[in-house]
This record gives sequence, structure tokens and C-alpha cells, in this order.
Amino acid sequence: MFDKQTLKKFETLETPFYYYDLDLLKKTLDRYSNERDRYSYHAHYALKANANERILSIIKSYGFGADCVSGNEVSLALKMGFNSKDIVYAGVGKSDKEIITALNGGIFSFNCESIPEIEVINNLAVGLGKKASISLRINPDIDAHTHKYISTGRAQDKFGISPWMFESVIRTIDNCPGIELTGLHFHVGSQITDLNVFELLCIRINDLQGWFREKGLLLKNINLGGGLGVDYSDPDAFPIPDFTDYFKIINKNLEVYPGQSVHFEPGRALVAQCGTLVSRVLYVKMGKGKKFAILDAGMNDLIRPALYQASHKLQNLTSNGRLMKYDVVGPICESSDRFGKNILMPETGRGDIVAIRSAGAYGQVMSMRYNQKPLAPEYYSE
Repeated sequence: MFDKQTLKKFETLETPFYYYDLDLLKKTLDRYSNERDRYSYHAHYALKANANERILSIIKSYGFGADCVSGNEVSLALKMGFNSKDIVYAGVGKSDKEIITALNGGIFSFNCESIPEIEVINNLAVGLGKKASISLRINPDIDAHTHKYISTGRAQDKFGISPWMFESVIRTIDNCPGIELTGLHFHVGSQITDLNVFELLCIRINDLQGWFREKGLLLKNINLGGGLGVDYSDPDAFPIPDFTDYFKIINKNLEVYPGQSVHFEPGRALVAQCGTLVSRVLYVKMGKGKKFAILDAGMNDLIRPALYQASHKLQNLTSNGRLMKYDVVGPICESSDRFGKNILMPETGRGDIVAIRSAGAYGQVMSMRYNQKPLAPEYYSE
């Protein structure tokens, strides 16, 4: 929750804006780093979750590398001082320009998702007189039990290389002098709250590693991606994910061979809870059998509810009235511009301040200027 001093500050600021609790961010990074280091694992922060430069600077200070999904993210990671040898680059549609940026940056690994991509990277690397280290992003055909738009490891998803293609992939790499195969990469989805999914992933990786070992290929790096979920319903009770049990499951179930290193790509789990979208109520409007609390923040500021039907905890910070139900909506000319239906809040009126919690991941970074709305600024606890 927010103390009185913070609430007073909120009341003086023009809304909407993003507010970041840097103390919570650091506590989360402390917890993650302690568990990561217990097993000598490596972590590359997923810039797509939040690319705010102050946030990135703090994360880098904890010894994280960077996980990028575009050439501009690679450039940003290098600009922010992430070690180039700790930058990984994934994505099904890397353009030639983006690949050249990453090659010139001397990154740790391309996470490759198709034979044509491997061939293009090879040609560009040879042309630059370089050798590209790659990991094969494998589609393990595992259901992450999350929203269909953020499930990435099922056979029908566009991501990764399926096992039936392995023979062709290895033949291709053998004919690519600009390519060095150094690892396997996996990412089965996002906002995964069932830890059994990660146990299944480890078992699947063990099986797939067997195929490569039979071919005489002992790969140096095993990258399990990210995906660990957060508690959107009660962020105050559970502000930090259970990194202890998460890493215990990995350590117990993943077979790691001598000379191999294990990598992760956390994003949401590190930054979601430290961010809040703060808004004001413009109007309370009567509807048929309901009341609409109309905010000045909309789907242009936080698109997750419109895009994924995601739920964020909504709190009226300035009212002590009796609890009433509201549909909480934004000002954008789209019926999907809605943050929640039948939300219990203290009696709400014009000017009340509403906090949309757990907005630190896929919030500010996905915001846009739809309806020519300005981008919401950010403020920090420090």
C-alpha cells in the first residue's frame, strides 16, 4: 500500500502516471539474485517487460545480463552498459539490420527459431568476418496453462524448432562456417503460476538433450527462458514471487552435465509488482443496473486488460466511503477500454485517485498514443 506522504504527492501530480517503488524492486532483485547464485545460474533480464532506463540501470547493477527481442533492445542494452557477452537475442522475425546490429555488438547468443534464420545469420556473419554463437530455441510442445496469447511452447505456436526438424537443422549448421552451435533455448509462456509446468519442462529438456548427446553434441548452455507469474489479485500479500521453490524445482529435475551452464530470462517476475498506474476519476456515470467509474487512464496507458482480458487490482486511494460496485473504464473510444467489471471500491466520485496495481511489467513499455493521448510520465519512490 501507499503511505500518507506518497498519497499527498500523488494528489499534486497530473494523472495518469506510472509510479515505481524502487525499494520493492531492489528487494525482489535481492531475493532472485540470492536464489540464482545459490545454484550458480545465469540470468538475462527480459527488456520487453519494462525498458525504463532507471529500472534497467538498477537491474544491471545486480549482475543481470539482457534478454532482447529486437535490434533496438540490443542497442538499448549496450547503451545501458550491459556486458555484450551477457546479451541474448530471441525472436522469430529478426531483420538483416537487427542481426547486423547484434553481430557488431558481439552478443553472447542468438536464440534461433528456424532454418532460414540460421542461414541468414550465417551469411551475414561470414560477410562481416564474424562467427555467430547460436542456441536453438526448441518448441517442447508443453502447455503453460496460461492465456493463449502468451503461451509460446505448444506445437501449434509460431515459436521455436520442433524435434522432428533436428536432423535438418544439424545438417544446415554443419554447412554454415559463420555459425557455432552453443546451446538450447526454451520458453514455454508467460505468467505461469503452476510450478509443475517447469518440472515438465526440465523432464522434456532432459529427453531432448539425449538426442544431441547421441549425435556427439554436448552443448555448453541450457536456457530455460522465463515465464514465472506474479500475484495480480493480492500484490500486497504476495509482492515477491516464490523464487525459492522455483529454483528448487529446476535444480531437482534438470540434468546438467559437466561444463554446462544454466540460464534464465526473467522479466515480469522482477518488475511487475513495483509499478502502479495512477489515475483520477473523471466521472461516475449511471448505466443500466450498474455504475461506470470513468478514469483518465485508458488502454493506451495499460493495454493488458484489453489485449489479454487481464485483471489488475484496482484501489480507490482517496475514499473511505461504503463499498460499492463499479465497472472501471477508460476514456478511449473502444468498448475494450475497461479495467474491470463489478469492482468493489469505496464510494467513488470525481477527482478520486485510483491505483491500478502490478503494472510494472508490460505496462509503460506497451503504452501508445492512440486517440493522440500523451504518454504517461513516470515517477519513483526515491
